Amino acid sequence: MVESTLICGVDEAGRGPLAGPVYAAAVILDSERPIPGVADSKSLTEVRRGRIALAVKARSLCWAVAHASVEEIDQLNILQATLLAMRRAVQALTMVPNEVLIDGLHCPGLPLPMRAIVRGDATVSVIAAASILAKTERDAEMRRLHERFPNYGFDRHKGYPTAAHIEALRRYGACEVHRRTFAPVGRILRMA
Repeated sequence: MVESTLICGVDEAGRGPLAGPVYAAAVILDSERPIPGVADSKSLTEVRRGRIALAVKARSLCWAVAHASVEEIDQLNILQATLLAMRRAVQALTMVPNEVLIDGLHCPGLPLPMRAIVRGDATVSVIAAASILAKTERDAEMRRLHERFPNYGFDRHKGYPTAAHIEALRRYGACEVHRRTFAPVGRILRMA
């Protein structure tokens, strides 16, 4: 009997925001249980993303989501923190993949065969599935953070540098979940 090849897709969510952790997801899809509608998370509406995320969790062979904290982002830099979150996600899988396909330019440094694929979230379904899980889990965390810090509007912009977020930063200063090493936050802190 020939053992099937386990291909893991990995993607992140939250590299660009000024606040909150960076998330990564790792997914091994089940070829016997296809999931209609899997696409790059950025191309899906929030409602559709949520529905497909539930299907990915229910029909995949295994999946895991992990994050790197704001403190780790500020200590390591966003690229290294992203790679850390990716390593954590792959290591949390209940199965060991034969190959790991990562969206982007960089591999997270694991003792497994890996390939970085630019725009992989738009071209490789297993990476797209990971992008959906990373995005939905991070968005849920930003909604939770909004409950703690309602002045910033995290439930709407998810920490990205929108005009409303920059205005809230100017008005209220940075809170504990803002990334101090990101230029707009640093400028606000220096002005305080």
